[in-house]
Amino acid sequence: MPGSCSSWRRAWRLIAARAVVIGAVSVTVTGCADAPFTATLPAFDVVGDAIPESLAEMPGDAARGRTVMAGRDANCLLCHAVPESGERFMGNVAPPLSGVGARLSAAQLRLRVVDQSRLNRDTVMPSYYRVSGLNNVAEAYRGKPILTAQQIEDVIAYLQTLR
Repeated sequence: MPGSCSSWRRAWRLIAARAVVIGAVSVTVTGCADAPFTATLPAFDVVGDAIPESLAEMPGDAARGRTVMAGRDANCLLCHAVPESGERFMGNVAPPLSGVGARLSAAQLRLRVVDQSRLNRDTVMPSYYRVSGLNNVAEAYRGKPILTAQQIEDVIAYLQTLR
């Protein structure tokens, strides 16, 4: 059945096969069984389709955000094309990110990076700042978000430059 846990696992295996090795992207989708270990992250408010308040104490840095976005931490280029990044290889599974800073506010981008499944439960995009409601998470990553609050803010700062 579409949207089932097994179809998500197949989708992740396909993405992982294209990526060769992705350490932290061993998460699955809300609606599947919880992992045996869960932790909590500092609370944040979701207002409509956005998280209005920064998750970190320091403002995001676009240069660090570009590094996180293009690197193995977030691995955004596995699925998204970002021609402005100057990187050679980019994915075409997800929408291109060119112009995303003009289309979406920082608050809207923040929710999409934190947990896209709150907006689209059928998404294959990992929740970069969630630790509960996941299964098949490698033991080394249990209870840890894929990105830190500061990395989220850095990625948002970079995405805001894509106009």
